[in-house]
Amino acid sequence: MWRRSFTSTTSALKEKKWDALVIGGGHNGLTAAAYLARAGLSVAVLERRHVIGGAAVTEELIPGFKFSRCSYLQSLLRPSLIKELELARHGLKLLKRNPSSFTPCLDGRYLLLGPDKQLNHSEISKFSERDADAFVREFVDLLLSPASKVLNKWFETDVLKATLATDAVIGTMSSVHTPGSGYVLLHHVMGETDGNPGIWSYVEGGMGSVSMAISSAAREAGAHIVTRAEVQLADGAQVHSSIVLSNATPYKTFMDLVPGNILPDDFILSIKHSDYSSGTTKINLAVDKLPQFQCCKLSHPDPGPQHVGTIHIGSESMEEIHSACQEAVNGLPSRRPIIEMTIPSVLDKTISPPGNHVINLFIQYTPYKPSDGSWMDPAYRDSFANRCFSLIDEYAPGFSSSIIGYDMLTPPDLEREIGLTGGNIFHGAMGLDSLFLMRPVKGWSNYRTPLQGLYMCGSGTHPGGGVMGAPGRNAAGIVLQDLKKSLN
Repeated sequence: MWRRSFTSTTSALKEKKWDALVIGGGHNGLTAAAYLARAGLSVAVLERRHVIGGAAVTEELIPGFKFSRCSYLQSLLRPSLIKELELARHGLKLLKRNPSSFTPCLDGRYLLLGPDKQLNHSEISKFSERDADAFVREFVDLLLSPASKVLNKWFETDVLKATLATDAVIGTMSSVHTPGSGYVLLHHVMGETDGNPGIWSYVEGGMGSVSMAISSAAREAGAHIVTRAEVQLADGAQVHSSIVLSNATPYKTFMDLVPGNILPDDFILSIKHSDYSSGTTKINLAVDKLPQFQCCKLSHPDPGPQHVGTIHIGSESMEEIHSACQEAVNGLPSRRPIIEMTIPSVLDKTISPPGNHVINLFIQYTPYKPSDGSWMDPAYRDSFANRCFSLIDEYAPGFSSSIIGYDMLTPPDLEREIGLTGGNIFHGAMGLDSLFLMRPVKGWSNYRTPLQGLYMCGSGTHPGGGVMGAPGRNAAGIVLQDLKKSLN
């Protein structure tokens, strides 16, 4: 029997014994709740924050501007889940991006890429005919190799290799030369939108709309979702359930929520020493005009193809990415950070006032504990933010002056606010030693845990991070399978 103490004003929770409790209202927890409720179980979801969604959340921090505060693009959400939970009926609307990538160069050139093969060929051939012909490849090489090794073998153009390499290091503390970094690239290449492979989309209303659509499906099936419900070990109201699914990180689950003396020593050791390093900072901005990229040589302020996809700033060569990483490994935020800029308001008119825009900056690399200052120091934070804005100014003069306001989440902020241990967006590194049968730890890759009745359903389980919903869906399937066995 599971007994979990928590603080909440809701008495409905205490009045019954639930078939299943889900700890954490991130998109995977909500997905698990939806599938369990649809199977006829009584399910309650407890979310610590005032808003559901975990890292897939929309928050209006500056009046009129709705930020996708953490995750900012959709592609990995499993098509089976979208169909089975009828997420379109529950309000999910995907906005396809074409082109999907724009890399400006300081020498006045640029590279546009997208789902259009002809566009890709003509864009890449501006730099190299050979690379344009070689661009369509099989990705199996990527599984074990460093991304740089594979990309160097395939291509000769620095800016093309660097543009592709950013996907290999996103959300990690890895360099492009790290063995296995190719897998993270593969993980992102696997995505699709409406059956179109490799297409990443915005979500109308921000990424919180994914979580809202899943929660709507869960509620329709009878799930009970409660916010501001902190799960803790202190004395408090008790909720009874024989099954608990944790959408928290494995570290948070087993080091903070479960009493340590009831778990096997080797298991605790493996959890304790899992890699949660992260070099990620997210800045969400409200701006009064679109950035004007010098290389586009345009005089009008309207949105163009360069504004639609992911804009790669400061990644003109793989060596730039590598040296930015090395600085962070040595304890210093990158001098010239690697920035992925997206402007969802170009396609989504619901998230900013007319004429104004929302800009997401996904920035690497920022150590959790810098050696030259502290993320708790407002002046230190401002100085790093301004370093990022100045770098963008080099490509889009006047960008800094367009900023109305911004919200910045460094690795410790991501840990404190969103519950991401170490600030790691994947609930744990996606290295080769922590994937497949090794995720979250060896021997426990099947969503079950050493505690009977406790299951894991977050990104810390197979198949890993990103807004895909697969861990939640798979975990619910295992719970239902175990229940069926116990009844036979």
